Amino acid sequence: MSRIVLVTGASSGFGEAIARHFAAKGDRLILTARRIERLEKLRAELEVSAKIHLLQLDVQDRAAVAKAIASLPADFAEVDILINNAGLALGLEAAHRVDLDDWDTMIDTNCKGLAYCTRALLPGMVERNRGHVVNIGSTAGSYAYPGANVYGATKAFVAQFSANLRSDLLGTQVRVTCIAPGMAETEFSVVRFKQDAERAAAFYAGSDAMTADDIAGAVIYVTDQPAHLNINHIEMMPVSQASAGLTVHRRDS
Repeated sequence: MSRIVLVTGASSGFGEAIARHFAAKGDRLILTARRIERLEKLRAELEVSAKIHLLQLDVQDRAAVAKAIASLPADFAEVDILINNAGLALGLEAAHRVDLDDWDTMIDTNCKGLAYCTRALLPGMVERNRGHVVNIGSTAGSYAYPGANVYGATKAFVAQFSANLRSDLLGTQVRVTCIAPGMAETEFSVVRFKQDAERAAAFYAGSDAMTADDIAGAVIYVTDQPAHLNINHIEMMPVSQASAGLTVHRRDS
């Protein structure tokens, strides 16, 4: 039986790959993003094997999220799986030099947008006593590094919010998973470095980074588990990456 899957940030990167994997399984997809033209192109490719409904949506807009979910057509209304993928990092500057607008955007998207989408869909899942919320976090939520400041903090929020949802949903059949990828080569760094493609490419050079398909595979794995089983948290890194440990700044002798 096909499931109804809503994927935020589906126009590129992880979201696009996740959409492709679910479409290949014949699930019905609600794809959201701000860039509707990219969604339309993706729908044209995927509707051969799956029914697709598009929503041009900025998850930062609380009223727009509520309206979009409330207005879903009947054959897409009972969402089984929410993939909270929309998110971003902006800049890699130290906290005392960062642009405050970048901090606002990351908090509004990575934290508030994720919370808005979850709150809009969760009552229906609880009422039907089935559903799965998959939140895309990051290893930056567990391991500090220079320049991560608010981005890492937003991803720590994602991990803790996921754990707290599990507590609130105890006694229901609604599942919650947080997937925390490390280095994965997508448009992520192009966005982070404000469309500086050369700097983004240098960031991944020689790293054997993960791909969007790697993360999509993990999403499919957790959502395909039997109904009695919940995968709480998955942390993923390429073999070439590890938590580096503590650093020490030494004064000049």
